[in-house]
Amino acid sequence: MRHRITAVGILAICFACVPALRAADDTQQKLQTAIDKGLAYLKTQQLPDGGWDHPTDPPAVTALVLKAFMLEPGYTADQPFLKKGFDHLLSYQKPEGGIFRDTIANYNTAIAISALASSKKGEYQPAVDKALAFLRKLQWTDAIDQLPDRTPVKKDDPRYGGFGYGGKARPDGSNLQFAIDALHDAGVKPDDPAYKAAIEFASRLQNRSESNDQPWAGNDGGFIYTDVDGGSSAAGSFTDPDGQKRFRSYGTMTYAGLKSMMYAGLSKDDPRVKAAWGWITKNWTFDEIPGLKMGENKTSNSETGLFYYCHTAARALSAYGEPVVTDSQGKKHDWRIELAARLIAKQGADGSWTGEKRWMESNPLIATPLALLALEEAKADLKAHPAAP
Repeated sequence: MRHRITAVGILAICFACVPALRAADDTQQKLQTAIDKGLAYLKTQQLPDGGWDHPTDPPAVTALVLKAFMLEPGYTADQPFLKKGFDHLLSYQKPEGGIFRDTIANYNTAIAISALASSKKGEYQPAVDKALAFLRKLQWTDAIDQLPDRTPVKKDDPRYGGFGYGGKARPDGSNLQFAIDALHDAGVKPDDPAYKAAIEFASRLQNRSESNDQPWAGNDGGFIYTDVDGGSSAAGSFTDPDGQKRFRSYGTMTYAGLKSMMYAGLSKDDPRVKAAWGWITKNWTFDEIPGLKMGENKTSNSETGLFYYCHTAARALSAYGEPVVTDSQGKKHDWRIELAARLIAKQGADGSWTGEKRWMESNPLIATPLALLALEEAKADLKAHPAAP
């Protein structure tokens, strides 16, 4: 009798998993079709010089496209059109190691590192090492080896551990996440000093007063854009009943903060990670950027930066390792399936994606690789964990 009950129980569990397995298989097929169409579109957009960045574009455009190809099986860095792309990207590398044209040194160098690392080509390792050395000098720390126009900052300085656009530019959560992505993608271990300093800066972007010493910090667990120069958040600010100015958290920076902390070695049990995850579950959605239409920004387009948001969320959710998210109402969401549905619905007939003008997402050579990278994260996670538990 015991064996019969056990068998019946096992069969019940198997049948319960069938819908999830079917949904995963269906999503995998749709993902592959969308990815293939997107990459086919990008292939037609390569310029004669091998890159995808036009004269007014940053080199990171080419780096994003190259990484989108590298994450898809069937493409290798040895293929002539991709090798030409990597050669073009490396043509921007400066003697000190940075990979950029004239401005936005951190963004471009960091994204280039991620692309080069994704190639898995040993011949690019010296270029990656030089770029990493340059990236480290862009971080605001107390190290003596800084950029020529910079001075070291102490640990209690709000800039400490952050990354800005380059030079003396103030640091922010967006520059931070790309720099941390680069370190992670290049295989830098979590005990590296750059990660340790980055945690200090990330903590000062979080609305968690127990771990954030800035006067504006609230306690919803989400993240803002920057705490430097008075602070800033795309979700705006408000004054609490005590007259204290507070900054509202929003989705893109909260996922960026969560991911940066996890790549830097914090575990799910860390109170800061728990608080960030709590904000995400309370504000779960891919329909818009959560928090962006709050307060004085309620007339803003909630899809502004949608592809950047989806790309950041996909990497963060994959790093967190929970395929199914339970929101504050107790509803379960398979993030891979919901993300895929949202992005596939936005894909154009030619395979490209385009978005809002702000933050350059009206450029299909930026929106398309960001969408593809998000879909590739979802596809890889579905392959590793095909059925929702």
